[in-house]
Amino acid sequence: MSTTAPGAAAAQDDEARMGVRQTFSRGFAISPELRKGLGVTLLLALVAASARATIPYLTQRVTDDGLLAEAGVNVNLVHWLVAGGAVVVVISMLVEWRVRRRMVIAAEAGLATLRKRAFHNVHRLSVLTQNSEQRGRYVSRVTGDVDTMRDLMQWTGAGMVVAAMESTVVFVVMALYSWQLALVVVGCYVPLLVVTLRIQPVIRRAFSDIRARMADLLGRTSEQLVGVATIRSYGVQERMRTKLRDEIDGIAQRERRASWLASASFSMTAFGQSFATGAALVVGTALGVRGDLSVGTVAAFALLVYMFSGPLMWIIEMLAEMQRAMVGWQRVIELVDAPTTVAEPTTPTPIPDGEVDLTVDSVRLTYDDDEEVLKGISLTVPAGKRLALVGQTGSGKTSLARLLSRFFDPTSGEIRVGGVDVRDVSFKQLRSRLAVVPQEGFLFEGSVLDNLLYARPDTDPDGLREAARAAFVELGLEPWLETTAHGLDTQVGARGELLSAGERQLIGIARAYLRDPDVLILDEATSAVDPATELRISRALELLMKGRTSVVIAHRLSTAERADIVAVMDSGELVELGPHDELVAADGPYARLHRAWVAQTRD
Repeated sequence: MSTTAPGAAAAQDDEARMGVRQTFSRGFAISPELRKGLGVTLLLALVAASARATIPYLTQRVTDDGLLAEAGVNVNLVHWLVAGGAVVVVISMLVEWRVRRRMVIAAEAGLATLRKRAFHNVHRLSVLTQNSEQRGRYVSRVTGDVDTMRDLMQWTGAGMVVAAMESTVVFVVMALYSWQLALVVVGCYVPLLVVTLRIQPVIRRAFSDIRARMADLLGRTSEQLVGVATIRSYGVQERMRTKLRDEIDGIAQRERRASWLASASFSMTAFGQSFATGAALVVGTALGVRGDLSVGTVAAFALLVYMFSGPLMWIIEMLAEMQRAMVGWQRVIELVDAPTTVAEPTTPTPIPDGEVDLTVDSVRLTYDDDEEVLKGISLTVPAGKRLALVGQTGSGKTSLARLLSRFFDPTSGEIRVGGVDVRDVSFKQLRSRLAVVPQEGFLFEGSVLDNLLYARPDTDPDGLREAARAAFVELGLEPWLETTAHGLDTQVGARGELLSAGERQLIGIARAYLRDPDVLILDEATSAVDPATELRISRALELLMKGRTSVVIAHRLSTAERADIVAVMDSGELVELGPHDELVAADGPYARLHRAWVAQTRD
């Protein structure tokens, strides 16, 4: 598997990342709740902006017709205009509150859908794809990247919509008051807007790099938490802390650079606001002296410039946050759209009822276009028989077992269960007819019974408890269960770490037994347990495999001796296949492995 440095990976991701328009288009398609009622929301935003834009008009009337009236101060008109302005402000505030509320509701619904779809696709990705990336990166996309969008969709987004509407409406009013002064304002802002828009892609790339490095940091932090025992046992705590500190310092440095770019953009806009207001006042005063504009009009226009540039400044300030959110949105969309190499068949073919055989036909497997891992493997396991896979580490045993389980698909060739290609079988039926017992039994936090529920998720609690007790009795594991603190209600802890490796394996065997599959894929795991637990595991496995088509990755050749067929793997090739006695008599690779194992056992 190839690896890429975080910075290079971020650069490659940014080059391939979709643009802003494509992001909004795809994002709204994935989360239709985001655009639900958007037209009404925009209309309300327009109403709020229009209401605010009447304030300069009222200011002009108060000045020209109230305070500077030819007949003297018109107190009554001033009172009415001020009261009308207060009403307009209240209406604008209420409408804007409604806009923000609608945006929040739509955002929460849309982000929930996006998070669900992203998490759903993580489960659809093949094990091979998941193993190629740190788990923390998936967690980062489903959690952190979605969270970066929340402020954009709820508050920043709502504020930008209202601000954009307000600036647009105010500019129209400005043009109606004086097209000359409107041109002056535009002339002040155009160069600054051009520079600001050119800076935005740089800011987006900076945040893209930051998000990629944050995902790496989350992955490494999770890795160190899981491997804390190993870190302590080798006394490398300071070394690992230093690595994390260096990564955190690198992220902080990039955050500072991105913030500097964003603040520079905002500062230029603040300068533009002051310059535009001053220019408008100078030109407006000149026009007023000529008699082209009244005092009230100049005062109203100064207020309009402020109302135009204020929202504009806020929009530009929020553009940096929008770039951060856009990067997060793009990363989540990429996860949702990630191709699933192991796909559900459109027209599933059912597996025949009863015992089924297992056939591997000319199977080849290549990881990332590198050297072949499996090279044309062909074998058949008759119904109810047991196949043992043996060979040196790296010979391809685990890869073949994962293909049989359809954790990923072969590059070429077929794997058939009961004569049906596993790619044509629905996932639900395949998992109901085939069970996997891995080398290290993984348990979820909860009780023993909670972990057995995964075998029969639709069973009621009482029925599951009764079936679980029966399973432990039938597998000969009831004596061990009675030694636990609370039997089936014993808490196993995070990843089952309150139990020993052997105890976790016993629960995994009971879970597979409750599934009652026709085909079993087992990765023999008895090397790291005490003799008593090893004996329990071996006996339970024998009972589990009885009458079932089974494939066992045999780490000990005693398992191969009890198998009906032995397949010998070497460098991705099937070098020998047959019963144990025949292979020993043939004096080939298996016989040499067996003699070495026997000698080692005796020593």
